[in-house]
Amino acid sequence: MERIEQSRCRELANSSSFYRTVYSEIEEVGWEHLGRLNGDLEFLSFRVSDKKGRVHCMEIKLDKNYPSSPPSISMDVPYIFNLKWSTNSRLKDLLKQFREHLEKLQEFWIILDEIDKSLWIVDTKQPSRANACRQINLGNGCFIMFSIHANDPRSLPECRFMGSDPTVNSLRKTWQRNSKRWNKDKPFLENVVNLLETQLPRRPIDHQNDDQQVECGICYAQGLPVDDELGAMSGSGTDYSCDNISCSRAFHSICLGDWLRSITTTRQSYDVLFGNCPYCSEPVAVRINNAKR
Repeated sequence: MERIEQSRCRELANSSSFYRTVYSEIEEVGWEHLGRLNGDLEFLSFRVSDKKGRVHCMEIKLDKNYPSSPPSISMDVPYIFNLKWSTNSRLKDLLKQFREHLEKLQEFWIILDEIDKSLWIVDTKQPSRANACRQINLGNGCFIMFSIHANDPRSLPECRFMGSDPTVNSLRKTWQRNSKRWNKDKPFLENVVNLLETQLPRRPIDHQNDDQQVECGICYAQGLPVDDELGAMSGSGTDYSCDNISCSRAFHSICLGDWLRSITTTRQSYDVLFGNCPYCSEPVAVRINNAKR
């Protein structure tokens, strides 16, 4: 994919200053970070890994007057940073600001990861990185919803209790009575236990594997296109998942193989590519004949 995109961009770069500018700036950032690119180069996305190995995607829309006109951006974060832009700015400056923003959100995601790993989450699929809420199953049709403050994740979260069981009313009153006990220096789960004066239900063992994704973590589709060139893989679903249980991201092996080929650190031994998961950076190995691992 990387070689095809580079070849197409070179052709477009010869036709106008806009294409030449975008092409040169993608090269500055690095083709290995490019996620998507449309035909007129006005829409593209980049993948960026934070210090914890989480992969984040930033989508960018460029105006024909770029760089005189600032780009429009969207990303999988709870709130978007204020873009600093001038006529001398480049895509690499945009990604620098994105990385700095991601680092400010590390504590927020650490707390959410702790909740996802430890408690009985209602939606067991990997939630969006922009989602600050977690709904916890208390059993007997009762739930508690935590809303974490992205700007101050260690502060007392907003808490909503749902259900008709008497236990819900009791927990709600206990939370309100003890809310001043919240200590920002203590771990989130320890604070929750102190306020509720009880342990919340842990995730049942038979729910551990529910985190595997139906959609491919690279192409974001459930099934591959129906295409004769794909042979037996035509129209098939995801057939590979990351072994890291806190990630368990699913992929089409053909998509993962194509992505690994675009990374300079990927190693190959016979028909197997060795690299790292694009979401958690744990080691992965995929056969390039697209068979299951």
